[in-house]
Amino acid sequence: MRLLLIEDDTMIGESVLDLLRNEGYAVDWVKDGALALSVLEDQPYDLILLDLGLPLCDGLTVLKTLRDRKNRTPVLVATARDAIAQRIEGLDAGADDYIVKPYDLGEMLARIRSLVRRAAGRAEPVYTYAGVSIDPATREVTVDGLPVVVSAREWVILELLLVRPGMVLSRKQLEERMYSWKDGVSSNAIEVHIHSLRKKIGAELIQNVRGVGYMISKESP
Repeated sequence: MRLLLIEDDTMIGESVLDLLRNEGYAVDWVKDGALALSVLEDQPYDLILLDLGLPLCDGLTVLKTLRDRKNRTPVLVATARDAIAQRIEGLDAGADDYIVKPYDLGEMLARIRSLVRRAAGRAEPVYTYAGVSIDPATREVTVDGLPVVVSAREWVILELLLVRPGMVLSRKQLEERMYSWKDGVSSNAIEVHIHSLRKKIGAELIQNVRGVGYMISKESP
């Protein structure tokens, strides 16, 4: 999944960036509210991690502007421990959840997973389809009950397709969810990952839609 980190503190930003990328997320990082609003006009994200104390344009203004634009991307707001009024104001302005600084990175990951799951319309933490089960909390994949090891980017593709059976995703859409601005992407990267996935979960589950992209059929193979 592709996330936008909006955080002006370099030390916090680097720690969060490293953690999220190690967890397999594609992450873009901006350090002020004005640039965040510019980026959000052009680029879709699965979740925004937003600090409220930002230069040039504060986080609350970013959040309100985002919601005024009818952008419903889940927003996890980060606030200081004693900023209770700020938390309330953020939630009232359209934030989906908040986390208190200095925050525990494990808690942050759990809240991110919960918000992404909620945005996808899934109440259950484990999703199963056609004998393949994925658990976003642990990144575990099983096929007919047997564990299968997948890479971080294979996981992203599998989750994107498995929770949306019948929806065709183009190579560009998959790339946008898998890679951040600074990642170099080879022309056949998606094809390579899908080829590897098919060997692990079965050749028939992920289907090519010629000239369009990839999908998992609503009808189990």
